[in-house]
Amino acid sequence: MIRHPSQMEPLLPQDAQAGQVLELAHDLRVEATRLTGACQSGASAELAQLLGAMNSYYSNKIEGEHTRPLEIEQALSHDFSQDADKARLQRLAVAHMATENWIHEQAPDVAACYAPDFLCNIHRHLFVQLSDADRIVRLLDAQGAVTEELIVTPGQLRSRQVRIQHHVAPAADAVPALLARWSAVYAGTRRGELQVVAAAAAHHRLVWIHPFADGNGRVSRLHSLAVMGAMGLTGGLWSPLRGLARQADRYSEHLGNADLPRQGDLDGRGQLSERMLLAWITFFLQVCLDQVRFMARMLNLRDMQDRLGALLAHEAHVVRRGVRLEALRPLHYLFATQGELSRGDFASMTGLGERTATTLIGKLLDAGLLRSDSPRGPVRFGIPLNALRFLFPSLWPEAEADAAAEAAPK
Repeated sequence: MIRHPSQMEPLLPQDAQAGQVLELAHDLRVEATRLTGACQSGASAELAQLLGAMNSYYSNKIEGEHTRPLEIEQALSHDFSQDADKARLQRLAVAHMATENWIHEQAPDVAACYAPDFLCNIHRHLFVQLSDADRIVRLLDAQGAVTEELIVTPGQLRSRQVRIQHHVAPAADAVPALLARWSAVYAGTRRGELQVVAAAAAHHRLVWIHPFADGNGRVSRLHSLAVMGAMGLTGGLWSPLRGLARQADRYSEHLGNADLPRQGDLDGRGQLSERMLLAWITFFLQVCLDQVRFMARMLNLRDMQDRLGALLAHEAHVVRRGVRLEALRPLHYLFATQGELSRGDFASMTGLGERTATTLIGKLLDAGLLRSDSPRGPVRFGIPLNALRFLFPSLWPEAEADAAAEAAPK
Protein backbone atom coordinates (compact mmCIF):
# COMPACT_ATOMS: atom_id res chain seq x y z
CA MET A 1 0.00 0.00 0.00
CA ILE A 2 1.35 3.41 -1.02
CA ARG A 3 1.78 5.61 2.05
CA HIS A 4 4.93 7.72 1.65
CA PRO A 5 5.52 10.66 -0.77
CA SER A 6 8.77 9.08 -1.96
CA GLN A 7 6.68 6.39 -3.65
CA MET A 8 5.53 8.81 -6.37
CA GLU A 9 9.05 9.83 -7.41
CA PRO A 10 10.25 10.97 -9.86
CA LEU A 11 8.03 14.05 -9.90
CA LEU A 12 10.18 15.62 -12.63
CA PRO A 13 12.56 13.99 -15.13
CA GLN A 14 16.28 14.26 -14.49
CA ASP A 15 18.04 17.00 -16.45
CA ALA A 16 19.97 14.43 -18.48
CA GLN A 17 16.74 12.87 -19.73
CA ALA A 18 14.65 16.03 -20.19
CA GLY A 19 16.10 17.44 -23.41
CA GLN A 20 13.27 16.44 -25.75
CA VAL A 21 10.45 17.56 -23.48
CA LEU A 22 12.22 20.85 -22.74
CA GLU A 23 12.41 21.49 -26.51
CA LEU A 24 8.69 20.79 -26.81
CA ALA A 25 8.01 23.11 -23.88
CA HIS A 26 10.08 25.82 -25.58
CA ASP A 27 8.12 25.47 -28.82
CA LEU A 28 4.83 25.57 -26.89
CA ARG A 29 5.80 28.74 -25.03
CA VAL A 30 6.91 30.50 -28.21
CA GLU A 31 3.91 29.52 -30.33
CA ALA A 32 1.31 30.01 -27.60
CA THR A 33 2.72 33.45 -26.75
CA ARG A 34 2.70 34.39 -30.42
CA LEU A 35 -0.92 33.26 -30.74
CA THR A 36 -2.18 35.13 -27.67
CA GLY A 37 -0.24 38.24 -28.65
CA ALA A 38 -1.54 38.29 -32.22
CA CYS A 39 -5.18 37.42 -31.53
CA GLN A 40 -6.47 39.86 -28.94
CA SER A 41 -9.43 40.36 -31.22
CA GLY A 42 -13.00 41.41 -30.60
CA ALA A 43 -14.00 37.75 -30.76
CA SER A 44 -11.82 36.70 -27.82
CA ALA A 45 -14.55 36.86 -25.16
CA GLU A 46 -17.07 35.08 -27.36
CA LEU A 47 -14.50 32.44 -28.31
CA ALA A 48 -13.60 31.90 -24.65
CA GLN A 49 -17.27 31.25 -23.86
CA LEU A 50 -17.51 28.80 -26.76
CA LEU A 51 -14.35 27.01 -25.60
CA GLY A 52 -15.78 26.79 -22.09
CA ALA A 53 -18.77 24.86 -23.43
CA MET A 54 -16.46 22.73 -25.57
CA ASN A 55 -14.15 22.02 -22.61
CA SER A 56 -17.13 20.92 -20.55
CA TYR A 57 -18.34 18.65 -23.34
CA TYR A 58 -14.95 17.04 -23.93
CA SER A 59 -13.96 16.65 -20.27
CA ASN A 60 -17.25 14.91 -19.51
CA LYS A 61 -16.95 12.84 -22.71
CA ILE A 62 -13.60 11.50 -21.48
CA GLU A 63 -15.48 10.27 -18.40
CA GLY A 64 -18.19 8.69 -20.57
CA GLU A 65 -20.76 11.20 -19.28
CA HIS A 66 -21.32 13.79 -21.97
CA THR A 67 -24.40 15.44 -23.33
CA ARG A 68 -24.94 16.84 -26.80
CA PRO A 69 -23.60 20.34 -27.55
CA LEU A 70 -27.12 21.50 -28.40
CA GLU A 71 -28.31 20.27 -25.00
CA ILE A 72 -25.53 22.25 -23.32
CA GLU A 73 -26.70 25.35 -25.19
CA GLN A 74 -30.26 24.68 -24.07
CA ALA A 75 -29.15 24.18 -20.46
CA LEU A 76 -27.43 27.56 -20.51
CA SER A 77 -30.88 28.99 -21.25
CA HIS A 78 -32.33 26.96 -18.33
CA ASP A 79 -34.02 24.57 -20.77
CA PHE A 80 -33.40 21.14 -19.27
CA SER A 81 -34.43 17.77 -20.68
CA GLN A 82 -37.42 15.92 -19.29
CA ASP A 83 -35.21 12.83 -19.25
CA ALA A 84 -33.71 12.70 -15.73
CA ASP A 85 -30.30 11.35 -16.77
CA LYS A 86 -29.93 13.84 -19.64
CA ALA A 87 -30.90 16.67 -17.31
CA ARG A 88 -28.27 15.50 -14.81
CA LEU A 89 -25.62 15.56 -17.52
CA GLN A 90 -26.77 19.02 -18.60
CA ARG A 91 -26.38 20.27 -15.04
CA LEU A 92 -22.92 18.71 -14.82
CA ALA A 93 -21.91 20.42 -18.08
CA VAL A 94 -23.12 23.83 -16.87
CA ALA A 95 -21.36 23.29 -13.52
CA HIS A 96 -18.09 22.55 -15.33
CA MET A 97 -18.40 25.77 -17.33
CA ALA A 98 -19.14 27.79 -14.19
CA THR A 99 -16.11 26.32 -12.44
CA GLU A 100 -13.83 27.13 -15.35
CA ASN A 101 -15.14 30.72 -15.29
CA TRP A 102 -14.57 30.84 -11.54
CA ILE A 103 -10.95 29.74 -12.01
CA HIS A 104 -10.40 32.54 -14.54
CA GLU A 105 -11.91 35.06 -12.12
CA GLN A 106 -9.59 33.91 -9.33
CA ALA A 107 -6.59 34.53 -11.62
CA PRO A 108 -4.21 32.54 -9.42
CA ASP A 109 -0.48 32.67 -10.06
CA VAL A 110 1.31 29.43 -10.89
CA ALA A 111 2.38 28.69 -7.33
CA ALA A 112 -1.14 29.26 -6.00
CA CYS A 113 -2.51 26.77 -8.54
CA TYR A 114 -0.57 24.01 -6.80
CA ALA A 115 -1.89 24.72 -3.31
CA PRO A 116 -3.91 21.72 -2.03
CA ASP A 117 -6.62 24.16 -0.87
CA PHE A 118 -6.97 25.41 -4.45
CA LEU A 119 -7.51 21.84 -5.66
CA CYS A 120 -10.16 21.30 -3.00
CA ASN A 121 -11.80 24.57 -3.99
CA ILE A 122 -11.99 23.48 -7.64
CA HIS A 123 -13.65 20.24 -6.55
CA ARG A 124 -15.95 22.11 -4.15
CA HIS A 125 -17.01 24.68 -6.75
CA LEU A 126 -17.76 21.96 -9.30
CA PHE A 127 -19.79 19.66 -7.08
CA VAL A 128 -21.52 22.15 -4.78
CA GLN A 129 -23.56 23.25 -7.80
CA LEU A 130 -25.09 19.76 -8.00
CA SER A 131 -27.81 18.23 -5.86
CA ASP A 132 -27.22 15.17 -3.68
CA ALA A 133 -28.95 13.09 -6.34
CA ASP A 134 -26.58 14.40 -9.02
CA ARG A 135 -23.56 13.59 -6.83
CA ILE A 136 -24.36 9.91 -6.31
CA VAL A 137 -21.53 7.56 -7.32
CA ARG A 138 -22.32 3.89 -7.89
CA LEU A 139 -19.51 1.48 -7.06
CA LEU A 140 -19.36 -1.62 -9.24
CA ASP A 141 -17.86 -5.07 -8.77
CA ALA A 142 -15.79 -6.92 -11.38
CA GLN A 143 -18.98 -8.07 -13.11
CA GLY A 144 -20.37 -4.54 -13.36
CA ALA A 145 -22.99 -4.94 -10.65
CA VAL A 146 -23.64 -2.05 -8.25
CA THR A 147 -22.23 -2.89 -4.82
CA GLU A 148 -22.62 0.45 -3.07
CA GLU A 149 -23.78 4.04 -3.58
CA LEU A 150 -22.11 7.07 -2.04
CA ILE A 151 -22.68 10.81 -2.27
CA VAL A 152 -19.63 12.89 -3.17
CA THR A 153 -18.90 15.62 -0.63
CA PRO A 154 -17.73 18.80 -2.42
CA GLY A 155 -14.13 19.69 -1.65
CA GLN A 156 -13.50 16.77 0.68
CA LEU A 157 -10.48 14.52 0.29
CA ARG A 158 -11.36 10.85 0.08
CA SER A 159 -11.48 8.77 3.24
CA ARG A 160 -11.53 5.30 1.70
CA GLN A 161 -9.39 3.05 -0.45
CA VAL A 162 -10.13 3.01 -4.18
CA ARG A 163 -8.97 1.12 -7.26
CA ILE A 164 -9.18 2.62 -10.75
CA GLN A 165 -8.85 -0.09 -13.38
CA HIS A 166 -5.31 -1.46 -12.75
CA HIS A 167 -4.23 1.37 -10.46
CA VAL A 168 -4.57 0.90 -6.72
CA ALA A 169 -4.64 4.47 -5.43
CA PRO A 170 -2.53 5.46 -2.41
CA ALA A 171 -3.92 4.91 1.06
CA ALA A 172 -6.51 7.54 1.97
CA ASP A 173 -4.63 8.63 5.08
CA ALA A 174 -1.55 9.31 2.94
CA VAL A 175 -3.32 11.74 0.56
CA PRO A 176 -2.58 14.96 2.54
CA ALA A 177 1.16 14.19 2.69
CA LEU A 178 1.26 13.22 -0.99
CA LEU A 179 -0.51 16.46 -1.98
CA ALA A 180 1.87 18.47 0.19
CA ARG A 181 4.87 16.96 -1.62
CA TRP A 182 3.16 17.38 -5.01
CA SER A 183 2.51 21.04 -4.19
CA ALA A 184 6.01 21.80 -2.90
CA VAL A 185 7.78 20.37 -5.96
CA TYR A 186 5.60 21.77 -8.73
CA ALA A 187 4.92 25.17 -7.13
CA GLY A 188 8.66 25.64 -6.68
CA THR A 189 9.66 24.84 -10.27
CA ARG A 190 11.67 27.61 -11.90
CA ARG A 191 9.96 29.73 -14.54
CA GLY A 192 10.41 28.88 -18.20
CA GLU A 193 10.38 25.58 -20.03
CA LEU A 194 10.69 23.47 -16.88
CA GLN A 195 7.54 25.07 -15.50
CA VAL A 196 5.68 23.87 -18.61
CA VAL A 197 7.14 20.38 -18.21
CA ALA A 198 6.05 20.46 -14.58
CA ALA A 199 2.45 21.25 -15.58
CA ALA A 200 2.37 18.09 -17.68
CA ALA A 201 3.98 15.94 -15.00
CA ALA A 202 1.69 17.35 -12.31
CA HIS A 203 -1.39 16.32 -14.27
CA HIS A 204 -0.41 12.67 -14.14
CA ARG A 205 0.77 12.66 -10.56
CA LEU A 206 -2.49 14.30 -9.46
CA VAL A 207 -4.54 11.62 -11.23
CA TRP A 208 -2.25 9.02 -9.64
CA ILE A 209 -2.84 10.39 -6.12
CA HIS A 210 -6.60 10.34 -6.80
CA PRO A 211 -7.35 12.72 -3.93
CA PHE A 212 -11.17 12.73 -4.15
CA ALA A 213 -13.83 10.05 -4.06
CA ASP A 214 -14.99 11.12 -7.53
CA GLY A 215 -14.29 13.86 -10.05
CA ASN A 216 -10.51 13.43 -10.10
CA GLY A 217 -10.21 13.45 -13.89
CA ARG A 218 -12.35 16.57 -14.26
CA VAL A 219 -10.52 18.37 -11.45
CA SER A 220 -7.12 17.41 -12.91
CA ARG A 221 -8.07 18.76 -16.32
CA LEU A 222 -9.51 21.96 -14.82
CA HIS A 223 -6.31 22.29 -12.82
CA SER A 224 -4.22 21.96 -15.99
CA LEU A 225 -6.32 24.72 -17.58
CA ALA A 226 -5.65 26.87 -14.52
CA VAL A 227 -1.88 26.29 -14.66
CA MET A 228 -1.61 26.88 -18.40
CA GLY A 229 -3.66 30.04 -18.01
CA ALA A 230 -1.54 31.23 -15.08
CA MET A 231 1.55 30.84 -17.25
CA GLY A 232 -0.09 33.10 -19.85
CA LEU A 233 -0.20 30.38 -22.48
CA THR A 234 -3.91 30.03 -23.29
CA GLY A 235 -5.49 33.49 -23.29
CA GLY A 236 -8.88 31.84 -23.71
CA LEU A 237 -7.94 30.96 -27.30
CA TRP A 238 -7.14 27.25 -27.12
CA SER A 239 -7.50 24.31 -24.79
CA PRO A 240 -5.67 21.00 -24.32
CA LEU A 241 -8.97 19.31 -23.39
CA ARG A 242 -10.08 19.14 -27.01
CA GLY A 243 -6.89 17.31 -27.97
CA LEU A 244 -7.00 14.96 -24.99
CA ALA A 245 -10.57 13.95 -25.80
CA ARG A 246 -9.84 13.47 -29.50
CA GLN A 247 -7.10 11.02 -28.47
CA ALA A 248 -8.92 9.64 -25.44
CA ASP A 249 -7.53 6.11 -25.84
CA ARG A 250 -3.93 7.36 -26.00
CA TYR A 251 -4.62 9.76 -23.13
CA SER A 252 -5.80 6.88 -20.96
CA GLU A 253 -2.95 4.64 -22.13
CA HIS A 254 -0.23 7.18 -21.35
CA LEU A 255 -1.73 7.95 -17.94
CA GLY A 256 -1.84 4.22 -17.17
CA ASN A 257 1.70 3.62 -18.37
CA ALA A 258 3.03 6.42 -16.19
CA ASP A 259 1.65 4.51 -13.18
CA LEU A 260 4.12 1.69 -13.85
CA PRO A 261 6.96 0.96 -11.43
CA ARG A 262 10.56 1.60 -12.39
CA GLN A 263 11.77 -0.76 -15.12
CA GLY A 264 15.39 -1.53 -14.25
CA ASP A 265 18.45 0.50 -13.29
CA LEU A 266 18.29 2.75 -16.38
CA ASP A 267 14.73 3.89 -15.71
CA GLY A 268 15.39 6.81 -13.38
CA ARG A 269 15.93 6.94 -9.64
CA GLY A 270 12.42 6.89 -8.21
CA GLN A 271 9.94 4.11 -7.60
CA LEU A 272 7.85 4.96 -10.70
CA SER A 273 9.03 4.72 -14.29
CA GLU A 274 10.84 7.86 -15.46
CA ARG A 275 10.69 6.62 -19.05
CA MET A 276 6.91 6.38 -18.92
CA LEU A 277 6.65 9.76 -17.20
CA LEU A 278 8.66 11.25 -20.07
CA ALA A 279 6.37 9.53 -22.59
CA TRP A 280 3.34 11.04 -20.82
CA ILE A 281 4.88 14.53 -20.76
CA THR A 282 5.79 14.24 -24.45
CA PHE A 283 2.24 13.22 -25.33
CA PHE A 284 0.67 16.03 -23.27
CA LEU A 285 2.92 18.74 -24.72
CA GLN A 286 2.40 17.47 -28.27
CA VAL A 287 -1.36 17.66 -27.72
CA CYS A 288 -0.98 21.25 -26.50
CA LEU A 289 1.20 22.21 -29.49
CA ASP A 290 -1.29 20.66 -31.89
CA GLN A 291 -4.11 22.70 -30.37
CA VAL A 292 -2.12 25.95 -30.51
CA ARG A 293 -1.24 25.38 -34.16
CA PHE A 294 -4.83 24.48 -35.03
CA MET A 295 -6.16 27.69 -33.48
CA ALA A 296 -3.42 29.76 -35.12
CA ARG A 297 -4.76 28.57 -38.47
CA MET A 298 -8.35 29.21 -37.42
CA LEU A 299 -7.62 32.76 -36.25
CA ASN A 300 -5.68 33.85 -39.34
CA LEU A 301 -7.39 37.13 -40.29
CA ARG A 302 -7.25 36.69 -44.05
CA ASP A 303 -8.66 33.18 -43.86
CA MET A 304 -11.35 34.37 -41.45
CA GLN A 305 -12.43 37.01 -43.95
CA ASP A 306 -12.89 34.29 -46.58
CA ARG A 307 -14.82 32.08 -44.14
CA LEU A 308 -17.04 34.98 -43.08
CA GLY A 309 -17.77 35.68 -46.73
CA ALA A 310 -18.77 32.06 -47.29
CA LEU A 311 -20.99 32.13 -44.20
CA LEU A 312 -22.76 35.32 -45.27
CA ALA A 313 -23.26 33.98 -48.79
CA HIS A 314 -24.82 30.84 -47.31
CA GLU A 315 -27.07 32.91 -45.06
CA ALA A 316 -28.09 35.21 -47.91
CA HIS A 317 -28.68 32.65 -50.66
CA VAL A 318 -29.49 29.38 -48.87
CA VAL A 319 -30.92 30.14 -45.43
CA ARG A 320 -32.52 33.41 -46.59
CA ARG A 321 -32.93 35.03 -43.20
CA GLY A 322 -32.36 38.54 -44.49
CA VAL A 323 -28.59 38.51 -43.82
CA ARG A 324 -26.69 40.39 -46.53
CA LEU A 325 -23.14 40.26 -47.87
CA GLU A 326 -22.66 43.93 -46.95
CA ALA A 327 -22.19 42.77 -43.35
CA LEU A 328 -18.76 41.33 -44.21
CA ARG A 329 -16.67 44.46 -43.67
CA PRO A 330 -18.00 45.44 -40.22
CA LEU A 331 -18.15 41.83 -39.02
CA HIS A 332 -14.54 41.23 -40.02
CA TYR A 333 -13.56 44.52 -38.39
CA LEU A 334 -15.28 43.44 -35.16
CA PHE A 335 -13.52 40.10 -35.24
CA ALA A 336 -10.09 41.49 -36.01
CA THR A 337 -9.68 44.75 -34.19
CA GLN A 338 -12.53 45.95 -32.04
CA GLY A 339 -14.43 44.50 -29.11
CA GLU A 340 -17.57 46.52 -29.83
CA LEU A 341 -19.05 48.98 -32.32
CA SER A 342 -21.96 51.35 -31.90
CA ARG A 343 -24.89 50.38 -34.07
CA GLY A 344 -24.46 53.59 -36.03
CA ASP A 345 -20.81 52.83 -36.82
CA PHE A 346 -21.66 49.26 -37.79
CA ALA A 347 -24.43 50.54 -40.09
CA SER A 348 -22.08 53.07 -41.72
CA MET A 349 -19.52 50.38 -42.49
CA THR A 350 -22.09 48.36 -44.45
CA GLY A 351 -22.55 51.18 -46.98
CA LEU A 352 -26.30 50.60 -46.88
CA GLY A 353 -29.06 53.10 -46.22
CA GLU A 354 -29.99 53.70 -42.62
CA ARG A 355 -33.23 51.69 -42.65
CA THR A 356 -31.74 48.78 -44.57
CA ALA A 357 -28.66 48.69 -42.33
CA THR A 358 -30.81 48.77 -39.19
CA THR A 359 -32.82 45.84 -40.50
CA LEU A 360 -29.59 43.99 -41.31
CA ILE A 361 -28.28 44.51 -37.76
CA GLY A 362 -31.51 43.03 -36.42
CA LYS A 363 -31.15 39.99 -38.68
CA LEU A 364 -27.53 39.48 -37.60
CA LEU A 365 -28.59 39.66 -33.95
CA ASP A 366 -31.35 37.12 -34.63
CA ALA A 367 -28.80 34.83 -36.30
CA GLY A 368 -26.39 35.16 -33.36
CA LEU A 369 -23.64 36.65 -35.54
CA LEU A 370 -23.87 39.81 -33.46
CA ARG A 371 -24.33 40.07 -29.71
CA SER A 372 -25.57 43.01 -27.68
CA ASP A 373 -26.42 43.56 -24.03
CA SER A 374 -29.32 45.95 -24.66
CA PRO A 375 -31.80 46.83 -27.43
CA ARG A 376 -29.86 49.95 -28.45
CA GLY A 377 -26.43 49.07 -27.09
CA PRO A 378 -23.19 48.46 -29.00
CA VAL A 379 -22.73 45.19 -30.86
CA ARG A 380 -19.92 42.63 -30.77
CA PHE A 381 -18.96 39.55 -32.76
CA GLY A 382 -21.00 36.40 -32.14
CA ILE A 383 -20.21 32.73 -32.76
CA PRO A 384 -23.43 30.67 -32.84
CA LEU A 385 -23.12 26.89 -33.03
CA ASN A 386 -24.70 26.80 -36.49
CA ALA A 387 -21.89 29.02 -37.82
CA LEU A 388 -19.04 26.87 -36.52
CA ARG A 389 -18.66 24.86 -39.73
CA PHE A 390 -17.89 28.10 -41.56
CA LEU A 391 -16.03 30.15 -38.96
CA PHE A 392 -14.07 27.43 -37.13
CA PRO A 393 -14.38 24.24 -39.19
CA SER A 394 -13.51 21.06 -37.27
CA LEU A 395 -13.03 22.92 -33.99
CA TRP A 396 -16.00 21.13 -32.43
CA PRO A 397 -17.32 18.60 -34.96
CA GLU A 398 -20.03 17.28 -32.63
CA ALA A 399 -21.48 20.79 -32.31
CA GLU A 400 -21.41 21.21 -36.09
CA ALA A 401 -23.30 17.93 -36.47
CA ASP A 402 -25.86 18.97 -33.85
CA ALA A 403 -26.44 22.31 -35.55
CA ALA A 404 -26.81 20.66 -38.96
CA ALA A 405 -29.30 18.14 -37.59
CA GLU A 406 -31.30 20.92 -35.93
CA ALA A 407 -31.42 22.91 -39.19
CA ALA A 408 -32.42 19.94 -41.37
CA PRO A 409 -36.05 19.82 -42.56
CA LYS A 410 -38.21 17.86 -40.14
